[in-house]
Amino acid sequence: MRSASFAAMSAVLLAAAPPVLAQEMKAEVIHWWTSGGESAALKVFADQFTKAGGTWVDNAVAGGANARTAAINRTVGGNPPTAMQFNTGKQFDELVENDLLADVEAIMTAGNLKAVLPDPILNATTRRGKMYAVPVNIHGQNWVWYNKAVLDKIGGTEPKNWDEALVLLDKAKAAGLIPLAFSGQKVWERGLFNAILLDKGGPAVWTEFFGKRSQAAAKSPQFRAAAETYAKLRSYVDQGAPGRNWNDATALVIQGKAFMQVMGDWAKGEFAAANLTAGKEFGCTLFGSRGGGYVMGGDVFTFPKPKTEAQAKAQATLAKVMLEPETQILFAQKKGSIPVRLDVDGSSLDICAQRAMKVIGDKSQQVPAVEMLSSPAMTGALEDVYSQFWNNPNQTVDQFVEKILGVLKQEL
Repeated sequence: MRSASFAAMSAVLLAAAPPVLAQEMKAEVIHWWTSGGESAALKVFADQFTKAGGTWVDNAVAGGANARTAAINRTVGGNPPTAMQFNTGKQFDELVENDLLADVEAIMTAGNLKAVLPDPILNATTRRGKMYAVPVNIHGQNWVWYNKAVLDKIGGTEPKNWDEALVLLDKAKAAGLIPLAFSGQKVWERGLFNAILLDKGGPAVWTEFFGKRSQAAAKSPQFRAAAETYAKLRSYVDQGAPGRNWNDATALVIQGKAFMQVMGDWAKGEFAAANLTAGKEFGCTLFGSRGGGYVMGGDVFTFPKPKTEAQAKAQATLAKVMLEPETQILFAQKKGSIPVRLDVDGSSLDICAQRAMKVIGDKSQQVPAVEMLSSPAMTGALEDVYSQFWNNPNQTVDQFVEKILGVLKQEL
């Protein structure tokens, strides 16, 4: 089956490339995975591609927005890389609309891979009836990570929701520790608010607000409760939070200087890189006051239309090895994510990943990430409002809600 899918993918990509003499199968890959855990995970793809006979050319650009801009500019300018990273969602829509990407429908169909992808992931990578991106993982965006030694020190049990967490944060503060390790950057300010909103409102409010731009959802008691909790959390972060990188915030939890962090499961890669074990030195939990939910994001790789036979072959091979069951497991072990394929055996993964796979096995718990529901412009506009509220203690919840309603009314 794998050989058949590879042949099909190759045929599609080769059809777009003029025949040339045999060349080295080289893949230049633009990505933003630069932290310790991310680099270790990326090496899995590079090693697997090398084993398949290719030459990996790494092009790391720090920062997701910077990497995407560089990749898009290269592609539009006629000098595209072999592959480029995006988040699962709408970030590559314009490239598809301008006919600059090769579709990957053949390999996904021939390998029957569509049948083993969660519906939100499948929908987020499909345009005009064809898939234009290879999803490589599923990241849960609403995880809570905590240092178990610190929890033992302050006394208490693993929190199940934000009400319980606030009690523990007070205890950590009283003990002279940083209660909430935080990265004071807009994207993570957004991530924190969204995690609170899911806990307070559940999947129903989440889908209404982000998917339908519902003003009623923004005016709901659940949305207000999320805003109130968000405001309370300002007092639990340290003075060094503004501008801090997310992995540096994770390091505070790893070192026992902070109690907990709200971050996607890419943070688990940092714990793994520090040789810490889930369930032993650190804990992981998902808050769920109103039915829980797993915010499913992730990463995809897109392939600009190839200009040579060698490039087409490199793209087909790269797509193939990224989705091999062995690669999926090895990558997940390093990255902190879970396999995008629901048919792989996850028994070798840590307890957090196993829990995640169990949760998303229930379709009612599959909550699409904001990037899948909102345009980049809408996401950015909401992010600005969250950030203004977080950084302005004098702004009231009423004022915050009014600003949110203003964004929802815009054509973004």
